[in-house]
Amino acid sequence: MNLYFYIILITIIIGFILDLIADYLNLKKLGEPLPDEFKDVYSPERYQKSQEYTKVRTKFGFLTSTLSLFVMLLFWFSGGFNYVDLLISQYSDNLIIRGLLYIGVLAFAVSILSLPFSIYSTFVIEEKFGFNKTTPKTFILDLVKSFLLTLVLGAPLLALILYIIDSAGQYAWLYGWGAITLFSLIIQYIAPTYIMPIFNKFKPLEEGELRNAILEYAEKVKFPLTNVFVIDGSRRSTKANAFFTGFGKNKRIALYDTLMEKHSIPEIVSIIAHEVGHFKKRHILVGTLIGFFHSGILFFLLSLFLGQKELYDAFFMQNQPIYAGLIFFGMLYSPVESLLSLALNLLSRKNEYEADEFAVKTTQDKDSIIKTLKNLSETNLSNLTPHPFYVFLNYSHPTVLQRIERIRKISLNGS
Repeated sequence: MNLYFYIILITIIIGFILDLIADYLNLKKLGEPLPDEFKDVYSPERYQKSQEYTKVRTKFGFLTSTLSLFVMLLFWFSGGFNYVDLLISQYSDNLIIRGLLYIGVLAFAVSILSLPFSIYSTFVIEEKFGFNKTTPKTFILDLVKSFLLTLVLGAPLLALILYIIDSAGQYAWLYGWGAITLFSLIIQYIAPTYIMPIFNKFKPLEEGELRNAILEYAEKVKFPLTNVFVIDGSRRSTKANAFFTGFGKNKRIALYDTLMEKHSIPEIVSIIAHEVGHFKKRHILVGTLIGFFHSGILFFLLSLFLGQKELYDAFFMQNQPIYAGLIFFGMLYSPVESLLSLALNLLSRKNEYEADEFAVKTTQDKDSIIKTLKNLSETNLSNLTPHPFYVFLNYSHPTVLQRIERIRKISLNGS
């Protein structure tokens, strides 16, 4: 046993315990009465159903995380990482081929183990609460498409990273960082046009009052929007959503068809205004830059630890293949990643407030965005009273009640 072994093991257990505490506190808080703010949209029965949904999903999450932890520790302590490496090494002497096989086998094993939980989540839990619209055919096709997409995009990228690390010497981390950055930019650019349509159908919003209202708003705030798309979210779920993606000429605002069925034109415009607010406030740009900086730090630290024999010893490895080192470093780095995620969630919650304020001031309409937030929370059975510690650990958005309270304080004077 060595220092790396204890650091990784202790941080994994601490993370699990913190999540367990957060879940427990969240469940204990479910007994609170319906907040007055939501009494106009939630019936007592619907509110009870939202609490039951939170309870079921939390308990299911605890079960899956516990079993995942158990399986991972069992695989680790039984020398599974070394066994797979020795097995793979029999089939090829080429580092890149071995790396693709090694990581591919482990990723495939994780996928197989998680498949029953994904099936249960979709066809039992989501079905029970009236959300699921996914057919077995769609579910299987999604799995196949994801697998093929991983082969087409993920495998070449992994092969390139392994080649760079193995052959580029002391500046490998810099070249690796450059490769990941370029890959990320390309994916962000092509995703709206070529990748996302693999899973969902995007069609331009039809001519009419809603389209005109959205384009008029975009022109008012000088947002370069030439089209709005409708996504067939109802194929998989009754939950409603909207999102902004891409950059350059491939920017897209997509509205779920389920959203359009349940919201008025002013409400949908307020949703668009919120998404435009993220763009105008440079939240997307800042997030992208933070991601690039983070990947640079990650590659630099990787270069420091990848050659450490003790890191491989912690996982009972006979050899020191760099492809296994990528996985081990990821586990060693997880505490830093957890702290970073807390900081990013804090920034994200701040950004949500700013986007709400932008939407209110540019539409001069508090009521529509407030009504939208209420209706979305009711449609999606959101937890209206999450525990603050759970929010701190997990929420990238403020709670719905916090957002509404902040919106009510916004002055409509000026824009």
